Amino acid sequence: MISLVTASKARSTLRDNVRARRLGMNLTQAGLADRSGVPLPTLRKFEQTGSISLEAFLKLLMVVGGIEEVIEATENRAEEFASIDDVLKPEPGLKRQRGRLK
Repeated sequence: MISLVTASKARSTLRDNVRARRLGMNLTQAGLADRSGVPLPTLRKFEQTGSISLEAFLKLLMVVGGIEEVIEATENRAEEFASIDDVLKPEPGLKRQRGRLK
């Protein structure tokens, strides 16, 4: 599946979501850093820029929640299409129609 979300937009959204979860738990940045084991400067940089290592991000998710959803989202799923021909093949029962009037 092709996504129209850019890496920059995804990073920004993930940053905002983690920050919202932290605030929803009424945690300070220092509190989340202590609970997760992620250094406070790393957490601050993440909340400002969205830049963080995968390991630190997963540690944050273990505290604020959501790690199960990330794991589930990356599971290998059966592909709907085996080739480009499957994508381009018209659905059975549908006939192409053209309008005759200009």
